[in-house]
Amino acid sequence: MQSTFATLILPTLLVILMFGLGMSLTFADFTRIIKYPKPIIIALICQMFFLPFCAFLIAILFNLQPDYAVGLMIIASAPGGSSATLLSHLFKGDVALNISLTAVNSVLALFTMPLIVKFAVFNFFGNATDIAMPLDKIAQVFTFVLAPAIAGMAVKRFLPAVAVKTEKPIKFGSIAIVVLLIGFITYSLSQKLPGYNDLPMIVLAALTFNIVSLLCGYYVPTFLGIKHKQAIAIAMEIGIHNTTLSLFIAFTAMQMPTMAILPAVYGVLMFFTTIGFGYIVSSKKA
Repeated sequence: MQSTFATLILPTLLVILMFGLGMSLTFADFTRIIKYPKPIIIALICQMFFLPFCAFLIAILFNLQPDYAVGLMIIASAPGGSSATLLSHLFKGDVALNISLTAVNSVLALFTMPLIVKFAVFNFFGNATDIAMPLDKIAQVFTFVLAPAIAGMAVKRFLPAVAVKTEKPIKFGSIAIVVLLIGFITYSLSQKLPGYNDLPMIVLAALTFNIVSLLCGYYVPTFLGIKHKQAIAIAMEIGIHNTTLSLFIAFTAMQMPTMAILPAVYGVLMFFTTIGFGYIVSSKKA
């Protein structure tokens, strides 16, 4: 079952998710960084540098065992999830900024994730040189992420009627599938934790990182003069991560299911905390 999940089910879900994401993108979403660079650059710096650094410190602080620590670094290096746009819209954030961030970050993450994962493995596993992210697995990540996203963009560009009819069902269906998937993985993998002794620490570490992500995503841009709506958008983007991609990295690229435990737990918690945080910050100002 685990082999089927890693080689068939999870890649299929990732393709569907990225295809749906592609249908929400246009070329302008990538060029917007040239027109409005400040909020996007601040968000990308927080996402790609500050969050992995915080995850690294949290892993040390909670004394996580190596596979859980690397799992935390994987979710920290993952780009924002498609549901970040929905939550940003719900809490009156700058949705256009969310779309641009997701587009740019999803491409950049293809290059940054392998580097961050390699750094995490080296630091937490030490001399375990047999644990690595091989080049063929990195190529798989490109294939299952970039190709369906480009296909989705092509459908939107050349078959707009089809895109309009299928974009929302695919988006909401993907979110529902991901939630069920995360719940299933969390439950099934938790059975392998000896006496559930590790689960409270994993939940606490994931919750701490999620709260840090949200606080960073909102207050760092606010401190640097970014508008309220854009700060909300950045907080949603940084608080919500592409959990499916993180699980794909853990199961398929790294071939270590225990690395998927913390990303799966994070995927469950992030919706509750992000919704609560969004309600608080959106009610602060008119």
